[in-house]
Amino acid sequence: MIKLEGQEGGDVCIPNIGPKERRKRLTFGIITLVVAAVIGAFFILSGWAWWTRVILFFPVMSGFIGIFQAREKT
Repeated sequence: MIKLEGQEGGDVCIPNIGPKERRKRLTFGIITLVVAAVIGAFFILSGWAWWTRVILFFPVMSGFIGIFQAREKT
């Protein structure tokens, strides 16, 4: 957060990405989470060992990062 001179109190957030890039990051995040959910369902329904689902950590993490970046405009 950046405090501007002459302002008392609150912080000001200056976004560093435009609307087009925010839309791209949000789309990436949603698609990645959907793909991770489909793969997770496949793992469960196919009877794979529980520990194989650990690899879903990476797509889920990237999906949430994309959504958070779009939401926070960073």
